[in-house]
Amino acid sequence: MPNDRAADGADGADDVVHGFPHLSTVRTCVTALYRRLSTDGVRRYATSVPPADVAFGDEEDLHLGAQRVARALVHHLGLPEARMVVSFREMEHAASVELTAGPEYFVELNDRFRRHRRDVGAALAHEITHVFLHRLDLGFPGTRENEILTDVVTSYLGAGWLLLDAFRRDAVSNQKLGYLTPEEFGYVLAERAALFGEDPSPWFTSPHAYEAWTRGREEAARHARRPPLAAAGWAARHRYAKDRRYGRAAADAAYAFEGTGASARVAFPCPVCHQRLRLPTGRSVRARCGVCGTVLDCAT
Repeated sequence: MPNDRAADGADGADDVVHGFPHLSTVRTCVTALYRRLSTDGVRRYATSVPPADVAFGDEEDLHLGAQRVARALVHHLGLPEARMVVSFREMEHAASVELTAGPEYFVELNDRFRRHRRDVGAALAHEITHVFLHRLDLGFPGTRENEILTDVVTSYLGAGWLLLDAFRRDAVSNQKLGYLTPEEFGYVLAERAALFGEDPSPWFTSPHAYEAWTRGREEAARHARRPPLAAAGWAARHRYAKDRRYGRAAADAAYAFEGTGASARVAFPCPVCHQRLRLPTGRSVRARCGVCGTVLDCAT
């Protein structure tokens, strides 16, 4: 039976990778999600799972509480009401799930979550999203790419704020869950926030999570203002105009030029779904992305 495990940095949080090393894969994941679900399908997740539904106090029965949180996440993702059997044991990873045909799904959580119940929801969110993707038949060939896909989909569909909030360093815990960096979680959550007008920051209990969210939000905002989008800043538009005259872009540019003369085009990613778009150069146009339907004001 297929089995997926959540990455766990509980014992090595001081070695946590920061920044945005996986952004190319992250954007590929967002495009794949839109292609598989459609824009209408993505918009069904306009409201994140609320904190009250996944809160888990010390006074609650361990197994009944874990089952309750799992049911809330199953309901949020719109999965059939299959029974989620949650157990705890000593293990290397944070959690694992058996991806069978149902009707029951078996999730195992690291034994330490008996003591750190506030992050049970984060571990379950990743594993239940594995079930969601399995049913959706959406996946990549490589294990690491599939785990990044799971983190991205968890975040983009409204449960990933739990994974970012599990990044904490304090007197009682020292951990990071998931395969994305904290800032990349913040980046995906910021793209979701821009799409749905939803601010997840009040839900963060970890100051480290809030800091990563802020950095991710800044990176996402910068990407939403890159040429040839009309919202790009003066310096970026000046550089774009120079590159267009020479018909070639710098290696770090988000756009590339194809063809010459009247047939010249610029290729660039949609700021919402990251699908590659191509437009004639030298014009002010409104373009509609063929994947997510976003209408873009462009100065090519």
